[in-house]
Amino acid sequence: MTTTTEQLSATTLLRFATAGSVDDGKSTLVGRLLHDSKSVLTDQLEAVEHASRNRGQEAPDLALLTDGLRAEREQGITIDVAYRYFATPRRRFILADTPGHVQYTRNMVTGASTAELAVVLVDARNGVVEQTRRHAAVAALLRVPHVVLAVNKMDLVDYAEPVFAAIAEEFTAYAASLGVPEITAIPISALAGDNVVEPSAHMDWYGGPTVLEHLETVPVSHDLTGCHARFPVQYVIRPQTAEHPDYRGYAGQIAAGVFRVGEAVTVLPSGRTSTIAGIDLLGDSVDVAWAPQSVTLRLTDDIDVSRGDLIAPVGDAPAVTQDVEATVCHVADEPLTVGRRVLLKHTTRTVKAIVKDIPSRLTLDDLSQHPAPGKLVANDIGRVVVRTAEPLALDAYADSRRTGSFLLIDPADGTTLSAGMAGASFAAAEEAPAADDDAEWDF
Repeated sequence: MTTTTEQLSATTLLRFATAGSVDDGKSTLVGRLLHDSKSVLTDQLEAVEHASRNRGQEAPDLALLTDGLRAEREQGITIDVAYRYFATPRRRFILADTPGHVQYTRNMVTGASTAELAVVLVDARNGVVEQTRRHAAVAALLRVPHVVLAVNKMDLVDYAEPVFAAIAEEFTAYAASLGVPEITAIPISALAGDNVVEPSAHMDWYGGPTVLEHLETVPVSHDLTGCHARFPVQYVIRPQTAEHPDYRGYAGQIAAGVFRVGEAVTVLPSGRTSTIAGIDLLGDSVDVAWAPQSVTLRLTDDIDVSRGDLIAPVGDAPAVTQDVEATVCHVADEPLTVGRRVLLKHTTRTVKAIVKDIPSRLTLDDLSQHPAPGKLVANDIGRVVVRTAEPLALDAYADSRRTGSFLLIDPADGTTLSAGMAGASFAAAEEAPAADDDAEWDF
C-alpha cells in the first residue's frame, strides 16, 4: 500500500471535462474509462448491473456509473455536473461529466472552468451539430488549453474513415477559428470500448492514441511560477502578544508567480509600495515562496493593508480600474439587467457594483453578437460593463484564469448571478496556431 501511495503522490494531476450533445455518449464514455481502467469498486459495478437488469438490459449500462441522480437515470440524461476521481499508474484525474442540454450550458461552464482539457463528443452519425459548436465555444471562452474531439459511435457507421475525417476536419477548422490552441481527434466507440482504453481492432487506419493514452500523456503544467506574481490578502495577522508585540503579517495563498524576501512590492488598490521583509511558511521563515503555497508576508513598512488587497511586484502590477469590461455566463434563473446592483467578488475582495451596460449577447451557434439585448437570462453568455464602488486590481482572463475571473452576486441573498471573465472574449486570431489544410485531423 505504501508503494502505491508513493506512486500516486508522484504522478501528475489532470483536470478534464466531458461535453457533447444529448445522447452522444458522454456518460457511457466516462463509465467505460472508469470500468476499463479498473477504477470501479465491485459494489459499484454490482449496483450498475442490478439497475441495468431492472431496465431490461442484458449488459451493464456503464453510463449509470456517472448518472447518479434519480432524475438522470429515469430520463437517461445528465443534468448536474458529475465529478469523478480516478487514477492510473501514470496520472491522477479529476473528471467533470457535464450536461449536454442547452438549458444546462451554465453547468458546463462550472465543470470546465478549472479544466486543463475538454473532451467534446460527437455522434458519428450526426456530425458537428449546434451544441457541438456551443461546447467548443465555451471551451475557447474559458481558455481550456487542450480539446479532444471524440467521434463516438463509430461502430454504427461501420468504422468508416471518411466519416471520421470529415467530422474532424469541420470541427478542427471551427475550434481553431476560436483560438483553441490544441485539438486532437480520436475515433471511438464508447459502448464497444474501441479506442477508449484499448486500441480498436476495427480501425487499423487510425494510428493515434486511445483516449486514456492521450489523457495520460498530454502535457500539463501546474507550474505557476512563470506567471505574473499575485498575492491576494486573505487575513491580517496581528497577535499583539508579549512574545510578538509588533508582528504584522498578511496571510493568504499565492495565486501565481514567485515572491522573494527583499523584493519591492505594490499593495493594490492603494498603490503604496514597500519591501518584503520576511515570508513565513508553516511556522518557518523562508526566503522564497511560490504558487500555490499558503504563506504570510511581512513588509518593511507599516502601511495599511486589508483583506482583499492584492500584493504584486512593483514592476509587474495589474492595472487598477473601476470599470470592468468582461464576458459573463449568467447562471441564475433571475435575469441580469442594466442598472442591476450587485456584489462583485474577485479573489478575496468583494465590492459593491452596478451593471452599467450589456453591449451584446453571444449567439454560440454562429458566434454572432446580438447587440444591446438589455438583459441576460439563464445560460446566456454576453459582454457586460460593470462599475465598481471601489477600485479593483484585475488581470485579463487570458493572462490569468485565477485573477482574471470574478463572480457577480445578489447582495440580497448571496446567490451567484454570473461568472465573469475579464478582457476579450476569445483568443486573438494571431494567437491561434495556423491551420494546415492537409493535416487538420492528423493523428
